[in-house]
Amino acid sequence: MWLYTSQRLIAAVPLFLVVPFLIFLLIDLAPGDPALVLAGDDPTPERVAEIRENLNLDSSVIARYAEWVVNVVQGDLGLSLLSNQSVADLILRRMATTLSLVVFAMVVAVVVGGVLGIVSSLRPGGWVDRAVNVAVSIAIAIPAFWFGLVLIALFAVTAQIFPAFGYVPLSEGFIPWFQHLVLPGTALALLPAAEVALQLRSSLGQVLKSDYILNAEARGLSPRSVMLKHGLKNALIPVVTVLGFRVAEVLGGAVTIEIIYGMPGLGSLAVDSVLNHDIPVLLGFVLFTTFVVVMVNLLVDISYGYFNPKVRA
Repeated sequence: MWLYTSQRLIAAVPLFLVVPFLIFLLIDLAPGDPALVLAGDDPTPERVAEIRENLNLDSSVIARYAEWVVNVVQGDLGLSLLSNQSVADLILRRMATTLSLVVFAMVVAVVVGGVLGIVSSLRPGGWVDRAVNVAVSIAIAIPAFWFGLVLIALFAVTAQIFPAFGYVPLSEGFIPWFQHLVLPGTALALLPAAEVALQLRSSLGQVLKSDYILNAEARGLSPRSVMLKHGLKNALIPVVTVLGFRVAEVLGGAVTIEIIYGMPGLGSLAVDSVLNHDIPVLLGFVLFTTFVVVMVNLLVDISYGYFNPKVRA
């Protein structure tokens, strides 16, 4: 297993190089000049030229990217072009907000989607199964940002149960932290929860028809033991695969949700960096998200060995 994990880590190294380079290239092709943004209103040509020279913007894309890679290997993500702050510090300060939101949304998606998938697979074709199918089909069609606005109107404005905007760190108390995550986390979890429910229902429905499940029932095992020990464990492999892909989807959706709920996370930082052509900050954000997605997919691959002993062999 350690050899397999090491091979997966080594295979991910090119991804850490290719993805930032593509973003670097797209930024360079995008309209607008970072020097003009930094120069302020009505800048002189001399001032724009001075900024371009200081930021090395006249060099080729390859040269600037190679310089960035060398600095990253040394642990230096650069400085923000706008605030002149360390990119690493900016990401670390906002990382807790985004990770809290993403983890909360994934936990909600796993719990809600898992319960709905198990309940609907117990009696295929029954009224519960049909009701779950209708509910998850509607959930898949609802945009997360629209659902987030509906939650604000219902539970923040009308009922005034949860706060509508902002974020409170966990260090200031669990209850305020949890209250500020309920609405945005629920909005973000809507789509992955529906996908988990559909995938688990389909996978578990096939597993429960297998011969070894019939054999376990014939031996007199309790329905709970048959479901949890023999059925659910074997049905989770495709569900875990879906969850691995949905982490990247949730990270992307967090950008919109953070803006709607006024949360100071990495999503709003990425949007500001794109609008202001703050290249170092955007590259730092891309590097962070790439790392998270690669690590999650690595954990998914490792989990296959737990759910299926054949993979360990």
